[in-house]
Amino acid sequence: MYLTLPEARELALQIVTGVMNQPSPVSVILAPSFPFLSTVHSVIEGRDNILLAAQNLHEANLGAFTGEVSAAMLRSVGCKAVIIGHSERRQIFGETDERLARKMTTALSTGFTPIFCIGETLQERQQNQTFSVIERQLSLGLFGLGETDFEKVIIAYEPVWAIGTGQVASDTQAQEVHGFIREKIAQNYSPEISNQTTILYGGSVKPENALGLFSQPDIDGGLIGGASLKAKDFLSIIESATKAYSA
Repeated sequence: MYLTLPEARELALQIVTGVMNQPSPVSVILAPSFPFLSTVHSVIEGRDNILLAAQNLHEANLGAFTGEVSAAMLRSVGCKAVIIGHSERRQIFGETDERLARKMTTALSTGFTPIFCIGETLQERQQNQTFSVIERQLSLGLFGLGETDFEKVIIAYEPVWAIGTGQVASDTQAQEVHGFIREKIAQNYSPEISNQTTILYGGSVKPENALGLFSQPDIDGGLIGGASLKAKDFLSIIESATKAYSA
């Protein structure tokens, strides 16, 4: 919940210009606040390597849900992806695993690419519960999906203790959890589906640490927070991704 409409438009323009000037095989997804979706869509429209995403959606297709936004509304302003289960939605707004599973069903049935977020709190990590928390979130939120739907999902691991805190999981810590996630996908689906699943890391990713994180074998990109509000930093992170995935 940052920026104004003029600021959001200018940021999108700078990102588009930067991506055009530095061609990259990396896909970029922009997820501005709801009021800015149409404007940002007009800036990126026609660019196949930059997609528009929403930060959330309601699980119902329509109805008397004042203040909520439906999949059809998002589709009508150009969204092709949606973030589901961001840690702030879980922690601040009390969204449960069960509700997030319903949102996943809605997103997939309406043609969206869902970016499903999972991650543990500092207390859970300190109590050695990281893997049990991750497994629960995967099981309740995703593993009820059939193979065809699951193959459309992007997963984002975002340790809650590293979001907006300046802390970041070390390359080794992040890779350990990403490897665990990929192992669980293989167990529940197949090694082939597991290898093809995109798993992003989110949690204080910055230009200074992006290359190290993206160079890990099971980290396929980033869910970028604060650094995405500055075009220079975000473009630097895209450059790091290009180096990591072109190697």
